[in-house]
Amino acid sequence: MKTIVTIATFVGVALFAQLSSAQEASDNVVEQLKQQKERVINAEKEALKKEVEEINEKLVNEEITKEDAQKLKEEAAKIHALNIENRIAIIENKIALLERNEGDAIEFLEKDLEYNLTFLGFNFGSDKDREIPYDRRTTSNLVIAFGLNNAIVEGQSLDDSDYKISGSRFFEIGWAWKTRVFKNTNFLRVKYGISYTTNGLKPTDNRYFVENGNQTTLEEFRVELDKSKFRMDNLVVPVHLEFGPSKVRETEKSIRYSTRNRFRIGLGGYVGANISTRQKLKYKENGDRVKDKIKRDYNTSDLVYGLSGYIGFGDMSIYAKYDLSPIFKNAEIEQNNVSLGLRFDF
Repeated sequence: MKTIVTIATFVGVALFAQLSSAQEASDNVVEQLKQQKERVINAEKEALKKEVEEINEKLVNEEITKEDAQKLKEEAAKIHALNIENRIAIIENKIALLERNEGDAIEFLEKDLEYNLTFLGFNFGSDKDREIPYDRRTTSNLVIAFGLNNAIVEGQSLDDSDYKISGSRFFEIGWAWKTRVFKNTNFLRVKYGISYTTNGLKPTDNRYFVENGNQTTLEEFRVELDKSKFRMDNLVVPVHLEFGPSKVRETEKSIRYSTRNRFRIGLGGYVGANISTRQKLKYKENGDRVKDKIKRDYNTSDLVYGLSGYIGFGDMSIYAKYDLSPIFKNAEIEQNNVSLGLRFDF
């Protein structure tokens, strides 16, 4: 297909540049087609070289065995040898056709050009003059994160936290877009999207949350609790500046950047809204097992915002976020949610 594209280009150039002389046009195109043979050979050799490099990289990373690598190299060499043979045969047939129709060279070139443009969607211009298009500036992916959750309480350390370290967790799922900042490099990206997050807190010492007017406090429950869990659900818009190297793959048609299996750092924050707050209690009273699910405001902040960042390799990162907005409005002692866990960008 690439050979026919190049042929159509040369045919178009010959047609419009040498319209006054059929013989000159024919000779010109024939000469260019002969030169194209060498270009075909070089292009296929370069493509084979890149494939061999990729195979060697897989071998170094122990993704394949030496036997598999040798087999893949032999198959690639066979394919590109056949490509050269077939593409040169197409060029030679074009040359023979032109030489047989010297008297009607212009008519032949016009029909050939019209066919190529109509059915193959070709553009004028040589490969050397054509600007190689870069890849899309913006891509998107699914984001999933989970881990431990807790609260930073004013004047109190995490060692003395009112919430269980292992029992308090967070979860996040969302969709993110990533846009390359600069045209010709992918080192700096802006990552943004929308996520649903849930932050859970499990109080210690048989306590639960009680809403008293504009204050929400922890109080001891009347019987032994089997479970006490407080959950806040948020809808947020995260924005990060992402740094890190990319693997570049350049062909005659495009340039592609890939961050797969590459180190990356993301720094930024988020802003959003609290869409739901609830408390779940499990206990036994008078011989009956009771499950209470209480959904109310609990004086939690309606506006949620904070700082977040991640550092990792490939799809997986260590992820941390800290709410600058307090958990409870008008609280006598301010508490801020904090999370640490793993993030996956699929």
